[in-house]
Amino acid sequence: MLLAHLAGTLGRMDFRLPADTERWREELRAFLRQELPPDFEGDDDFFDNEEQVAFAKEFTKKLGARRWFAPAWPEEYGGMGKTPIEQMVLNEELAYHRAPHGGRLFTIGIAGPTILVHGTEEQKRRWLPEMASGAVWYCQGFSEPGSGSDLASLQTRAVRDGDEYVINGQKIWTSNAHVADKILLLARTNPDAPKHKGISAFVVDMRTPGITVRGIPNLAYRRDFNQVFFEDVRVPAENLLGGENNGWYVATTTLDFERSNIAAISGARRTTHDLVAWAKERQHGRRPGDDPKVRHLLADLVIDCEVGRLLAYRVAWMQAKGEIPNAEASISKVFMAMLGIKVANAGVNLLGPFGALAPGSKWAKLRGRVLTSYLLSHSGPIGGGTSEIQKNIIATRGLGLPRGA
Repeated sequence: MLLAHLAGTLGRMDFRLPADTERWREELRAFLRQELPPDFEGDDDFFDNEEQVAFAKEFTKKLGARRWFAPAWPEEYGGMGKTPIEQMVLNEELAYHRAPHGGRLFTIGIAGPTILVHGTEEQKRRWLPEMASGAVWYCQGFSEPGSGSDLASLQTRAVRDGDEYVINGQKIWTSNAHVADKILLLARTNPDAPKHKGISAFVVDMRTPGITVRGIPNLAYRRDFNQVFFEDVRVPAENLLGGENNGWYVATTTLDFERSNIAAISGARRTTHDLVAWAKERQHGRRPGDDPKVRHLLADLVIDCEVGRLLAYRVAWMQAKGEIPNAEASISKVFMAMLGIKVANAGVNLLGPFGALAPGSKWAKLRGRVLTSYLLSHSGPIGGGTSEIQKNIIATRGLGLPRGA
């Protein structure tokens, strides 16, 4: 039934991009060739030192100066009025070329669109232009040590005190909190209401007194995840987003934007293309690509990457029509999580012992990226909403199946 649904879904999709959109893609590629060194091997959104952060800040501000950081936003908010498809083309090209993007996924792909949907006019004019400039980066304060998949059970509290809210609690797995300027935060404002109805959303300056950020090293020894602690943090009431006790609806909007996954798809495509190039070269006296099994494996990966790319484009296509891609975004998220594991597993096996070498080793093939991808890929079915949760969304909202008891 799911395959039939997907077939019908893709059958209604126009696979051709307009000529203006393709010209936009070429303009982006020319910019990237100009601004990135020829041998540039960025670390995407992972910032382990001040040099990486400084380069990323400079690069994102160059995008913002051209109004390219958020091209799909209205011009009055710092964008160009382009379509979600053209925004996705930008995200795709930046991710494929491993350009530093300074929290672009969350700042422009998630937080900004959420503010566009739920923010007041004053909030939009206050927050969106600074985001579109590339100067202000956001992170996401949703998950807590005891609230992951069951996000509505969160316990961080926000108590109204005059013209402010006082926030106490803890967030975890907060990607790039250590370099973010602001956080889109969920907190409980009515502990007596049903758990989905007592939550509110806030935009909080990360420099506010009482906020502490502590890093959580991951399996690949990269600085990305963080714990964020809030101790009597005072936030202006005007920073409440979407109305008091309406945060769950803000959160569901945010998660729909989060799950299109074009950046992750582009990363998998780039890794697959790197593996194809490696297989064509002579390695220790032979070309791996001469082996039919290797060719078939790589061809399979290329096909899967194109399927994932089309699933992600469907999300943008629906957004361009003013629709909310709920089940469709979950389909893309589940597919990408498994594809990431598949590409990484194929890479470490193809490279053999060299595939187990970390970045920095002079013997590492493809700069050790395959090992990093392998170590990180297994978090894909968990981060951003587990695959089990996504499948429930696909079943109930996409296929109309009844909820379980």
